[in-house]
Parts: sequence; structure tokens; C-alpha cells
Amino acid sequence: MSNGINLISYNTLFNFSKNVFLAMGCPEKDADLAANVLLSADLRGVDSHGVARLIGYVRLWEAGRINPTPEIKIIHETPSTATIDGDAGLGLVVAPQAMQVAIDKATNVGTGWVSVKNSNHYGIAGYHAMMALQHDMIGLSMTNASPLVSPTFSKERLLGTNPIAMAIPAGEEPPFVADFATTTAANGKLEILQRKEEDAPVGWVQDKQGNSTTDAAALKSGGALLPLGSDRVRSSHKGYCLGSMVDILSAVLSGAGYGPWAPPFVSFLPLPEDPVGEGLGHFFGAMRVDGFRPKEEFKSHMDNWIRRFKTAETVEGQERVLIPGDPEREIEHERRTVGIPVLSPVIKDLEEVGSKFDIKL
Repeated sequence: MSNGINLISYNTLFNFSKNVFLAMGCPEKDADLAANVLLSADLRGVDSHGVARLIGYVRLWEAGRINPTPEIKIIHETPSTATIDGDAGLGLVVAPQAMQVAIDKATNVGTGWVSVKNSNHYGIAGYHAMMALQHDMIGLSMTNASPLVSPTFSKERLLGTNPIAMAIPAGEEPPFVADFATTTAANGKLEILQRKEEDAPVGWVQDKQGNSTTDAAALKSGGALLPLGSDRVRSSHKGYCLGSMVDILSAVLSGAGYGPWAPPFVSFLPLPEDPVGEGLGHFFGAMRVDGFRPKEEFKSHMDNWIRRFKTAETVEGQERVLIPGDPEREIEHERRTVGIPVLSPVIKDLEEVGSKFDIKL
């Protein structure tokens, strides 16, 4: 342990998480999948969406908001599209199954598009988008989330962090993988700052009156996250547009709760009294590369694209230009080798979870 950070092996955290999901009543296959999706966040350096979230899932399950044995089913479809009802299951389980439906449809007709309702928090968006890579497909993944974000010019919380991920295969080069929230920062990063007792950078949050603040706990006193861009002068309207598109495709299209009616991730907040849909919503896409040009030709040109950008002349003080996916891939290599850093407050949460089910970390 150093500076409140503990290095724990992937296998230890995976087995602990899987055992927790099993204790919640998930079938073996689902518990294995849920732990795999959850830990992919820690491996890729998205610490806000990994084991730090495990206690949140348990509390939602205790509150009766997560069904550990859902009947996930297609309720509407065409050859290239589908809407799926997640039956209040773990988003960590619902989402990969929905993405697989998109991949299967793309295999048959070239593209597949799937919208999901009645689900829960699905981990990192990138995991689901990257499922398409092994099929020589481009993958798209997005989800709406708890309303913590104010639209440009507002102090009301009407949108979630609403991430977007896209994964594009290459040939000899690693794939292009973009995975980002449509806010200046995700709520999980604020939670990390709170655990470290540090301030938030300017432009991440506003107080309940709509004024800029560096208080990392501003959301607890009625504040809000800001759209990507932080304010109108710095193009927050673009982040607002992106978050809105995610909300519409994920929730309005599927029949999930949208905007301020999206259910909260934390169990102590009540569900909306006037729901407009069911649960959280997701949206997935898969596109066969060879539906547009021969796949080897495309992948060769992706390699060329990547290499040209990697060799771009840098500004003073910077060593190289990164391709989306580079930092996460490098972090994953390191963490598989030396272990995953876990903050002491998260260890405390995990021990609390373990004590509920008599599971040792």
C-alpha cells in the first residue's frame, strides 16, 4: 500500500466480483460475463467504472432495482434492427447480449442496430463497441445515464454523462478505439477526487445556481456536471448536442427512461414518480467493413491513417501524437503485469460488500 493505493491482481478482483454477482443470484455464465465487463474498465484505466462501482450494483440489487435472472428478449425487429427489453437485468449482462444481436444482424445483412430499454449501468462503453473488432466490423456503443448534467444555459439536471464509443479495426496496427463521455468529465472522476479529497478542475461542474465551482462534491448540494466544452464560449452546446443524441437513440427510440426520467444509479434516490419509459437505455451498432470496401484494403488504409497521425509533428514538450485507444491499451498491458491500483476508500467499499456475502477479497 502506498499513498492510499493498493495494487491488486486482476484475477483477485475478477474472482471477488464474480463471487459477488453469484451471491446476488446471477447464473454462473452471467456472473462471469458481468465480472469480465466490470474489470475491463479497471484494466483500461477507467477506474471510475470498474470495481469502484460494485457496491452500487449491490445496493441497487438490495433495493430491488436489478433483476439477477432477467429474461432478455427482442420485442421488435427487422433484418437489420432490433429493440431489446433487458428485464431490469445487470447492464453488464444485457449490453453484451444486445451488442451480439447487432453483430449477428450485421453478419447477415451488412449492418446491425439495436436499441435497449429496461436495463441498468453497463460499465464502459468501449467494451461493447470492441466486441465488433474480432468480426472485422466497426462497433458503436452508447448509453444514457442518471440525470446529472445541465444543458447549456440551464441549471437543471436533465441529461446523463451519456458516453459514446466507436471501435474500428486495423491491420498490423492496433485498432482505433474512442470511448468518451459527452460531459467535460464523468461523474466517476468526481467520485475519485472526493476520495482523494481534491478539488475539481475549473469547467467540470457548476453549483446549484449555475455558477462555476471547483467543489468535487457539488452534485451532492444540487450542482451539475457540465456538457463537453464546459460553457457556451468553449462550445458546451456541442457537448449538449452529443449527449442529447445519445439520450434519444438509447432511450426515446427504445422506450427507456430519458432525460430527467432516467433512473438514478444510486439506490438512495427515488425513481421518477412519472416515468416515461423503463430503466436505462443503450444503443449499439455493428457495420461489416466489407460492406463498404474489401476488408484487407480497408485495414491496410487504416494502418496508413494511424501511422500518418502517429508521425505528426508535435508541439513543444510533447513526445508523440496518440491514437484513440493507445493510452488504454498501454495501461492494460501494465496492469495485467503489475496489478490494478485500487484506492483505500474503494477497498473499504469492497470489504463492506464482501462482509454482506461472506466473501474475502
